[in-house]
Amino acid sequence: MAFPGHIQKTNKRTFPVESLLMPQIPRGNYFHLQEEKQRLQLKKFLLHRMFLVATITPNTEKKDISDYYEQVFQSILKHHLGEAVTGFLLVYPTSILHILETSSGTLYRILLDYLNHKQNETEFFIQRMKIIVASHNIPTRLFMQWHVSVMKVPVMYLDDVTQTQSLEEVITEFLTQTHKLALHLLKTVKVGAKGPGDNLHQIAPELLIPEQIIKYLCKSEQFMDPETFIDMYNKPIHVTLDSDVIWPAPTYF
Repeated sequence: MAFPGHIQKTNKRTFPVESLLMPQIPRGNYFHLQEEKQRLQLKKFLLHRMFLVATITPNTEKKDISDYYEQVFQSILKHHLGEAVTGFLLVYPTSILHILETSSGTLYRILLDYLNHKQNETEFFIQRMKIIVASHNIPTRLFMQWHVSVMKVPVMYLDDVTQTQSLEEVITEFLTQTHKLALHLLKTVKVGAKGPGDNLHQIAPELLIPEQIIKYLCKSEQFMDPETFIDMYNKPIHVTLDSDVIWPAPTYF
């Protein structure tokens, strides 16, 4: 029933202006996505993998090499908890192949310790080290712990591929064989075990990298040595603008 002179009011709901401006669907960004992935994987740091090759001085005790790296790892772990090192050290008669998986800061300290020994000692037993590959932010580890395997007997190879193949072909074979070896160890070595031992040349001889390839890569100038890597790591990013090299200098208003 309506009365004359009475204006019926309509029931209009008012919405705050902020609710119209705010998105109705929660939005994130790529950085938050990466943080969430790291949290779900229980990672405290981004994981990196580095492939190293080097020569060793004659009459070097192979145990001295493994003891050296174990001491370096323990020293770093005291100051950087949780940044454990996994990987594989393959010791040949005159050279080594080393794969490391850890954080970028730990890799930096491992290389820095090597440089300190090389500069302060007359003849450090590890020489001519080269960084073959550095893979950043890898999703998972290939190794559950750090293993050492010593080649006690020389392995004879009939063909020296370094004499007939290009550098690209040699490095392709190197990476292919290295990853096959890593996958083999991942499947066969149980967690907590000491590793493949010193009879790897009998267990999987077809997966071993010929030593002449290791020595060939150590001599190659195309790969970065630790000194250059450390210099690039410490060098700040600086971009020179065109206005910085114009003379006379322009006047800014």
